[in-house]
Amino acid sequence: MVRTGFRFFLDAQPDITVVAEAADGETAVRLAREMRPDVCLLDIRMPKLDGLEATRLLAGPGVADPLRVVVVTTFDLDEYVYGALHGGACGFLLKDAGPTLLAEAVRAAAVGDSLVSPSVTVRLLKHVTAERAGTEAAPGAEAPRPQEQLTDRELDVVRLVALGHTNAEIAASMFVSLSTVKTHLGSIQLKLAARNRVEIAAWAWRTGHAGERA
Repeated sequence: MVRTGFRFFLDAQPDITVVAEAADGETAVRLAREMRPDVCLLDIRMPKLDGLEATRLLAGPGVADPLRVVVVTTFDLDEYVYGALHGGACGFLLKDAGPTLLAEAVRAAAVGDSLVSPSVTVRLLKHVTAERAGTEAAPGAEAPRPQEQLTDRELDVVRLVALGHTNAEIAASMFVSLSTVKTHLGSIQLKLAARNRVEIAAWAWRTGHAGERA
């Protein structure tokens, strides 16, 4: 019933078309590999193969040509959020986030952006920081040094990414174009050797660059 509801709502959007659906994780992975959709929407708990493993198979570190995955779940558990995003997902939503946020997450993923339910964003990043450091997250905690120094503008982008802002929100906040934000993000990823914006945000929290500017 939930899957049908999601399909009806997303298909009703003028810019979104649902090309396939699956009742279990194994079928979802097979169809995704065959059809190469712009975005894959996965639940955490699915028969045969759970959403975390399906995400790793479609978008994980070892995947040569990863797909864009958004995970939607009823279960607001840190280990699910952590596992999904570090398995390669570019979005994580709770089912009670509402249909509008669901469509926004699909659109964000389609253009290489990411969206995490506001209720878990900051908690997630603090959790990632603490988990990696092995202690409570704190500004100045040891973190990999950038291969090249980040510019002030790049640090502004890093701060906004860490606070959960989308590319469009960052562009509006900094009064620059969307393409400029994407250029900054590309440079930041190279300098930090980060695979995605989640790793950028985690670096920001570990190094004290995630707070609001005075």
